[in-house]
Amino acid sequence: MHQNGVAIVCVGQSGGGWAHYVGQEKLRPQAGWAPLAFALDWGRPPRQQNSTSAFYAHTDQWRYETINVADIVSPTAPEGAWDGSLIDYNVRAERMGWLPSAPQLQDNPLGVARAAQAAGMEAKDYVAQKLKSGELRMSCEDPDNPKNWPRNMFVWRSNLLGSSGKGHEYFLKHLLGTSHGVMGKDLGQEGGAKPTEVTWRDEAPQGKLDLLVTLDFRMSTTCVYSDIVLPTATWYEKNDLNTSDMHPFIHPLTSAVDPVWGAKSDWDIYKSIAKAFSRVAPEVLGVEKDVVLTPIMHDSPGEIAQALDVREWKKGEVEPIPGKTMPNVAVVERDYPNTYQRFTALGPLMEKVGNGIKGIAWQTAHEVEHLKALNGVVEDGPTKGLARIESDIDAAEVLLMLAPETNGEVAVKAWGALSKTTGRAHAHLALPKEDEKIRFRDVVAQPRKIISAPTWSGLESEKVCYNAGYTNVHELIPWRTLSGRQQLYQDHRWMLAFGEALCVYRPPVDLRTTRPLLGAKPNGEKEIVLNFITPHQKWGIHSTYTDNLMMLTLSRGGPIVWLSEVDAAKAGIVDNDWVEAFNVNGALVARAVVSQRMKEGTLFMYHAQEKIVNVPGSEMTGNRGGIHNSVTRAVLKPTHMIGGYAQQAWGFNYYGTIGTNRDEFVVVRKLAKVDWLERPHADAARGDVS
Repeated sequence: MHQNGVAIVCVGQSGGGWAHYVGQEKLRPQAGWAPLAFALDWGRPPRQQNSTSAFYAHTDQWRYETINVADIVSPTAPEGAWDGSLIDYNVRAERMGWLPSAPQLQDNPLGVARAAQAAGMEAKDYVAQKLKSGELRMSCEDPDNPKNWPRNMFVWRSNLLGSSGKGHEYFLKHLLGTSHGVMGKDLGQEGGAKPTEVTWRDEAPQGKLDLLVTLDFRMSTTCVYSDIVLPTATWYEKNDLNTSDMHPFIHPLTSAVDPVWGAKSDWDIYKSIAKAFSRVAPEVLGVEKDVVLTPIMHDSPGEIAQALDVREWKKGEVEPIPGKTMPNVAVVERDYPNTYQRFTALGPLMEKVGNGIKGIAWQTAHEVEHLKALNGVVEDGPTKGLARIESDIDAAEVLLMLAPETNGEVAVKAWGALSKTTGRAHAHLALPKEDEKIRFRDVVAQPRKIISAPTWSGLESEKVCYNAGYTNVHELIPWRTLSGRQQLYQDHRWMLAFGEALCVYRPPVDLRTTRPLLGAKPNGEKEIVLNFITPHQKWGIHSTYTDNLMMLTLSRGGPIVWLSEVDAAKAGIVDNDWVEAFNVNGALVARAVVSQRMKEGTLFMYHAQEKIVNVPGSEMTGNRGGIHNSVTRAVLKPTHMIGGYAQQAWGFNYYGTIGTNRDEFVVVRKLAKVDWLERPHADAARGDVS
């Protein structure tokens, strides 16, 4: 099965392979974390975004798209109009309810709720009617309209502008509106074929964000470009939990010392923001109705909403029906003045509605009572009588109490819920640990092994090693696919169109990024074109710790790229020379590591190296030499946009668009002059090296 660019081998037999790794790493007690992370105890459904698509649109990378659909469509594609640009497919997917949108509607969703109420209509019917008439538009159809710009962005412990954001220079140019290294021309300047589903504006906006706030414990690339940096506690200054799907234990982080200087824990920082927001909210916001659009989700009754064909309401092929041919539409109440009170208390929905994951649900009233006894209750105010979530340890206890992986009683309930679907008894998998409830102080004393839960397809057993698909094989639990089996053949119309009905090798696509710059700005050195690849970091953990003195000592004290002896000789490069790699996306400057271990034709730059230590200027851009993502760009894949078709349906951190990979080509040459840009920026931009 193919999920988000990662091959999955799920044989369900010991020794047959351990690989349920899809999307990004996941956390073990996911069912306990989700209610806390998404405020599901107060309002459902949550508003989530598909970040790859959102950033592709809002950094305007779609305006520079060099891939034509004809480059990737199959010669055996079924009859149909397989044309347009990649963003056109993303827009169609959002309209049909396959992918989430960010933002969703061009009009304020609070205003839409009021308008629906004034019209005496349910919000879902009102939205469907107005979309059909064109009075209401989805934001994805016009991402450069100021109404649809992201205005405020809070980044929590993510190096979005460094290690994460493919197309770094486009983020700088269009999202932030600052100095950048984009050297390519957009489709308007090139006279290229423009998208058909998206409004084209001749002047691309530069600087969509009004505010960028980052919470981090180090001065990352993202922090450098932020308006406000909130210094947070490090590993030994806070209480937290550390888990992943790769590890069967729950690990704690504990506060050995208080946070130094003005730093606070993540929990305390956001609690403070919630308190300040609640204080000013009544000036403009009260208790409001919010219209929320959600995609047709995996593991929901709607996941086969479009099982027979692909038909679009926008083209008049079907009617716009929420949850069937377009996104679901729900109304969620927001009590903005009481945001802080809600942040620090477990809301009533955990008692009234319960919890669940992956299409199964169970009641949690009993666990809520335990949390009231454990954390205490709120003594007054609008959340009086609810379980408190005042401290970081309180938050950890909520997670541990609600998750089947850390509460044996919940695990038995979860397996029982699955039994109602399969018709088979599964509770025996957790019954031996039914009385086990792992507390935060338990994992502080000793890391605790998790309890088997239906969230995962392997068992936590002393007799069987964990391997994906084990319960499917041995407990006869159907795979979560259209067929209920390990499914290799995919017959969705878009899968057939793009030649991915079966697992096949697809050669790299020509992104056409080097030819326009070959010889465009000569410096007297030989230029060669190499395949740019970014393996996993060696001297850091992603971008963290790369600026540590020990790591810098091991890695030559700054950014480095690796190339073969053969290619180095062609370009007159010797080991430790300063070199520049560039294409239409941007440029980077690094020292060359010339190695016999490198394959001819490739240039390696171990990912997440940043331009914050020992980086001279770029001869191509006049700016500080870039990072590994300066020469990359996000490329969306239509087959990752499919929804409403069983396992091909969007799921948070599971199925959806990704940036594919960083398999790029760059022009490489030796720097003629190493310029440290030790002068005012305006002089550097003019190329003044005197």
